[in-house]
Amino acid sequence: MRVIAQGASEQLHAEAAARLLAAKKPAALTGAGISVGSGIPDFRSPGGLWTVFSPEEYASIDVFTRNPAKAWELFRALGKVLEGKQPNAAHRALAQLEQQGVLHGIVTQNIDALHQQAGSRRVFEIHGEHRHLHCLQCGESVPVAPSHYRSTEIPRCSLCGYPLKPNVVLFGEAVRDLEAIHAFIADCDLLLVVGTSAQVYPAAALPAMVRQNGGNIFEFNREAALGGPSRSGDLFFQGDVVHTLPALARACGHA
Repeated sequence: MRVIAQGASEQLHAEAAARLLAAKKPAALTGAGISVGSGIPDFRSPGGLWTVFSPEEYASIDVFTRNPAKAWELFRALGKVLEGKQPNAAHRALAQLEQQGVLHGIVTQNIDALHQQAGSRRVFEIHGEHRHLHCLQCGESVPVAPSHYRSTEIPRCSLCGYPLKPNVVLFGEAVRDLEAIHAFIADCDLLLVVGTSAQVYPAAALPAMVRQNGGNIFEFNREAALGGPSRSGDLFFQGDVVHTLPALARACGHA
């Protein structure tokens, strides 16, 4: 695995860009690290939501169905963390690559919708999204409003009165679009893995699927999580993704 450090030469970026441009179906897998630059801390990091709200105690579907008021303590905190956040340079770089016809799409573990705000059009949200509330009883869906996170009342479905939950995947629920994601990744020959250690399944299986099919990984993170001595075709872009990813996108634009 070859390392390209933040601030590396234009020549190294040009070589990496040439490989990206030559790929038949490059795609991206993103995680919490890409949104840290937008002011959204990784839930698992010190000070993140999981250090305040135990996932087992607040974030399972069983908790929501038994005690929606308790689950909504977490949902309000989550909504306030995400409210008003804007895409950063890394989100915009992926959108630029898609608009240029280089990137074929993104699978994201994030629920913040910053990829779409940045202009990305083909985004698979494996853990759902926070823009809507939905009713588990009748399927009604309504856009999220700031008042939902300000009120102490539990939002309820206007059709059946059942408590509404954010359209995100809770522990104990199935992830979204997995069949479509596997079909999308099946012929991916170069995967950009951005801001994730890829340790949480099923997203963690995607880099392995690409490698099994003979493809390579371009990893963007502060510390490598996916490398190995036998992966000579992989690249690790070491540093802050808000700098390393735009540098590659610029090199693709100059190629």
